Amino acid sequence: MALGASHRLHDGIEAVETMTRFALAVLALASGVYTYLGVRSLLDGSPTSTFFAALIYSAAVSVAIYAFWTYLARFYPHVTTVAARTALLGIMALGCAMIIAMASWLNAAALAGSAALEQHLAETLEDYTGDLDRAHQNALAAQSLLPDIQRTQERFQRLADQERETGALTGTTGAGSVVQLLSQMASQLTELQNNINASRERVTTLFDDGRKHLETMRTLVSAPGAIDQRADQFASEVVTLTGVITSLEQTSIAPSVKRAAEDLSLGFIAPVADGREAELANRQDQVMETIRSSVAAQSKVLSQAADQILAREPVGERRFVPLSSAEAVLRYASDFIPSWAGAISIDLLPGVLVLMLSVAHGALRRQEQKMPFAERITAAELLEAIEVQRALQARGIDIEAVVARAEAKAEGHAEAASEAHAADAHETEPSNVTNLDLPGKPPRKGPQA
Repeated sequence: MALGASHRLHDGIEAVETMTRFALAVLALASGVYTYLGVRSLLDGSPTSTFFAALIYSAAVSVAIYAFWTYLARFYPHVTTVAARTALLGIMALGCAMIIAMASWLNAAALAGSAALEQHLAETLEDYTGDLDRAHQNALAAQSLLPDIQRTQERFQRLADQERETGALTGTTGAGSVVQLLSQMASQLTELQNNINASRERVTTLFDDGRKHLETMRTLVSAPGAIDQRADQFASEVVTLTGVITSLEQTSIAPSVKRAAEDLSLGFIAPVADGREAELANRQDQVMETIRSSVAAQSKVLSQAADQILAREPVGERRFVPLSSAEAVLRYASDFIPSWAGAISIDLLPGVLVLMLSVAHGALRRQEQKMPFAERITAAELLEAIEVQRALQARGIDIEAVVARAEAKAEGHAEAASEAHAADAHETEPSNVTNLDLPGKPPRKGPQA
């Protein structure tokens, strides 16, 4: 039974030898093809030079992969010592790392390069969308001050009208110094309100322009066709969109609101009371002082609100970095694990074949060691041994005597080596323990094939 299993293993190993070579050649060729496609995406220059450079590199990769795995398939299964196997495993690990470095990542670039570039464009689009939204919000933040400014302007204007018509503040009707001051404050606030409304129209125009560029960029990301051309158009749109975002940042009316708010109090110029009667002039001075206090309070509120708007984090400068397909695959490797697995498996699958051959050869050796010598030789080897024995007998050579002398000589060498070892052990470390081990006997030799 053991003899049959051993023979089947031996026959199976011989049967798959041609298939192993064919598989190694096909895998090396496939890796070379995808390596060629990956290298082409990295090289610059004339089409002819790019073609030959990529072809030479891919051919070198194919030959290197085929030679590496062929050597391992030839040597590793037949190595039996632990040290030699460990050394070959280390060499295999080093070779696998070199194969990944010179070919696998290029294979991944060929398999998923376009998809990785599209993902790079999509993430860049999301970043610029967020930048445009934040720039728009910062530019419109001053619009929140518009209701307060409008309410204050209406209050000053209403007081001016009431003072002119009924003398609500001084008790005297007419357009005096108080009416003049209230109208002046209302006019300044109206001008500030108009500036804010004008900036809103400008911000709306810029934001609509930016949205159009984003829509074009979104179309380029998902459009069919070569990714390189779409990436170039995408970069052009990015440049224009960056200008729009910068304009939005500079369109903010908050600095102007802060300056106007400070001018309300610092630039406050109260007219001289024009009442002819002392009592009327005194009432006018009191009313104008009250107006001054109100203007100062309103100026402080507007200035603080403008400071809060200016304290917002501005949109940082962003630069679009074009990537090649290989660079995109490396940057977004975690998103393309299946492509990476396929690219690496093409290059490292022969390692599995080498390990399978190693297991088969190991099992074959163990089975042959358990079998008697008579079962390990074939009929042809037995016939050849008989012919050798007859030839020796024809020459008058006693085979049994020759074997006995060889065994005796081997035993003598073994005893001498054992005594020398015992003497060395006695000299280095004295011991009173008697050595009861028998000298080793060499294995019995079978007839020579």
